[in-house]
Amino acid sequence: MLHRIDDLVGYVIAATDGELGHVRDLYFDDDAWVVRYLVVDTGSWLSDRKVLVSPMALSAPNSELRAIPAHLTREQVRNSPGIDTDRPVSRQHELEFSGFYGYPYYWGGGALWGAEYYPGAMLTGVGYDGSGSEYLVRQVERERLAREVDQPQRENDDPHLRSCKEVTGYHIEAVDGEIGHVQGMLVDEKSWAIRFLVVNTSNWWLGHKVLIAPEWITDVRWSDQKVMIDLTRQAIQGAPPYDPAQLPDRAQERLVYEHYGRDGYWHRETRSSIGPPVESSNARR
Repeated sequence: MLHRIDDLVGYVIAATDGELGHVRDLYFDDDAWVVRYLVVDTGSWLSDRKVLVSPMALSAPNSELRAIPAHLTREQVRNSPGIDTDRPVSRQHELEFSGFYGYPYYWGGGALWGAEYYPGAMLTGVGYDGSGSEYLVRQVERERLAREVDQPQRENDDPHLRSCKEVTGYHIEAVDGEIGHVQGMLVDEKSWAIRFLVVNTSNWWLGHKVLIAPEWITDVRWSDQKVMIDLTRQAIQGAPPYDPAQLPDRAQERLVYEHYGRDGYWHRETRSSIGPPVESSNARR
């Protein structure tokens, strides 16, 4: 199921022992176009501190309650690494974050989440007793040793994280000219991949909104706030219109891909049935 990014801003993150706060923003990886973190404003219970929450800890958003269940406790979040939301998230911070929660690293592996297509799949079979615990201990130890060797370089690593809010309003440029602007994004609740940009073409066709998949993006000029896509203006003009009042289902997604003569993302992603995220090692702290 798809969700509008704009709708998720303001959702409550519901921990196992109470509310953590409200979603303020979402950070996505501009290489894979996958949401890696939700920025949560904790409010008065944690002195209005901003914290990161990984999709690895989340269940599906509940649209009726405007809440997202999290397999976390408030005590875990209280002790988690802090974040300065006015500065980019560094790779060093990500390493500390993953080490604290005992999460596998999402980078590398060729799929959306390491070698997997879903964040929960990274944790499947990795418990916190026996071999699963040993695996996580070895992973954290390897990264600790690596940081001792090249810590200065790692601190300056660019993890390619961007604010979803930032991209709203960026101009869309087809192969033969400008065609509109980014009005929003649609994210997959299972993989947290950004499946579509919502493009408003009203400067050319009154009220016409269409969907563009990130895989058709050839470049993003962040300094110019422009998104270049491998499509013509004519192709976009004839695309199935997007109705903001109704989120697209798989049949509607298929129409979009078929219109552009492209294969749908569902053909290349592994279909797997996974349970909720497992409890992190810090849940016992």
